[in-house]
Amino acid sequence: MTHAEFRSRRSFALPELLAFAHGRLIDDAPAGFATRLPLPPMLMLDRIVDVRHDGARGTIVGERDVRPDDWFFECHFAGDPVQPGCLGVDAVWQLIGFFCAWRGGLGAGRALGCGEIAFDGQIRPHDRTVRYAVDIRRCTTVADGTAMLAIGDATVSVDDAPIYTLRGARVGLFRNLADAERTAARTNGDAA
Repeated sequence: MTHAEFRSRRSFALPELLAFAHGRLIDDAPAGFATRLPLPPMLMLDRIVDVRHDGARGTIVGERDVRPDDWFFECHFAGDPVQPGCLGVDAVWQLIGFFCAWRGGLGAGRALGCGEIAFDGQIRPHDRTVRYAVDIRRCTTVADGTAMLAIGDATVSVDDAPIYTLRGARVGLFRNLADAERTAARTNGDAA
């Protein structure tokens, strides 16, 4: 699909998310478009069911089907399988990063933190669907255009019951981040 088509879409299926993760979804990606989702098994989304914006604000809602054989159930914990809460937080960061790219942000995405997290439930192998609903409170491009930052609040639900809340989850897209990291690594390597 074209970049214009990508930015006008309101939902994305798993094959599209995987193509995005591999950097193959957008045929005419603008220079500096480096944003990607992680690949499975770290991709914590099966679909984005709604994404929209109103100026600097917006919403993005994603879902993931729970599979009894998910990799983390085997090791977290033996005899008491539960999805690690950090993977739900990562799913929220993945959605916020995707939102930034969908809004036209350029560069590599990085999670920047979260103000407050509360866990009031858990995800178990017998559950069916996890829903991540993120209210983007602010999405803005830094004045010189080298970064886009977004802040959102999220509710994570399993089978329609809220189980986590996040306040102030932050993600940034940074242009030329990979070049800066390679240069720093080269400089540090030369100094040794």
